[in-house]
Amino acid sequence: MMDSADIAAHIPRLRRYARALAGDSHRADDLVQDTLERALTKSHLWRRGSDLRAWMFAIMHNVFINQLKARRELALDEAAEAALESAPQSDPLQLRDLAAALARLPAEQREVLLLVGLEQFSYAEASQALNVPIGTVMSRLSRGRERLRTLMSGAPAATMNFKLVR
Repeated sequence: MMDSADIAAHIPRLRRYARALAGDSHRADDLVQDTLERALTKSHLWRRGSDLRAWMFAIMHNVFINQLKARRELALDEAAEAALESAPQSDPLQLRDLAAALARLPAEQREVLLLVGLEQFSYAEASQALNVPIGTVMSRLSRGRERLRTLMSGAPAATMNFKLVR
């Protein structure tokens, strides 16, 4: 059985990811709380020896998708921008543009970029958290990076030919 201290150790990372997904700090806090509640009530489903962090991020991902379907909106919280602004030796305007570009990515690509880039998940960990094959993680990451590069280059939206892939 998992210990509450084991769960508590992952809260800061869960909060950071939730803020990047949720759209505002209040929804992010609700998302973390819903994730923790579900993790505690479903703790009997966690397999000892498996990656608790990936299991909890998978729960958060599923809770978020359920909430997203209910609201039908996508957003990027200003906390993600604040996290980006804390990067050393960065141009604040470039960071603002990066946050705006991230917000324009499809949710699937943004989630993978945030897990691998911000949270330093391996492809296998991201695959487990999102419940998709590793190849899908790699594909979404590649497409997300390419679209992000295009958005950051300042190319007009009309000249960008993007295809949503689920």
